[in-house]
Amino acid sequence: MSERSNFLVKHFGLRGIAIFEASKGLLALVGGFWLISLRHKDLSLVAEHILESLHINPDHHLYRTFIRGAGHVTTRTLWLVISGVLVYVAIRFIEAAGLWLEREWAEWFALLSSAMYMPWEIYELIRRASAFKWGIFGVNVIIVLYLLWLRIEIHREKKAAKRLPELP
Repeated sequence: MSERSNFLVKHFGLRGIAIFEASKGLLALVGGFWLISLRHKDLSLVAEHILESLHINPDHHLYRTFIRGAGHVTTRTLWLVISGVLVYVAIRFIEAAGLWLEREWAEWFALLSSAMYMPWEIYELIRRASAFKWGIFGVNVIIVLYLLWLRIEIHREKKAAKRLPELP
């Protein structure tokens, strides 16, 4: 691969992953604001409204379990979940910024954070495969393979640069 095409593949590949990570952060941020809006509401009623909107049968086990679980959520638990979501948002935005700026630490972080989900994704595919789960897994595999390829290429370039004789 030529130096120019190598640069373009690295540049646009990292920018694409950065946009993807920022999108996940933005989606989580919206979810976090929604959770904040639930602070002073009856979560059982909110859960009931969500389940009715999804047309889930009130006699279904999932319906009853969801309503019962919502009734046990305390203000403290809600704030813990909100805090966790905001930490996740910060991590996604920091990773996205690092990838956008083509920082090596962000490449490693993205590689590791993407690869860490793969065992769980494989488990979910074995348990009950769906087009959605295959899509998520496929995107994750592409990201991991791309970042792995990128790190190997950079390592080769550094190794080749060390072998070149120094010019006077």
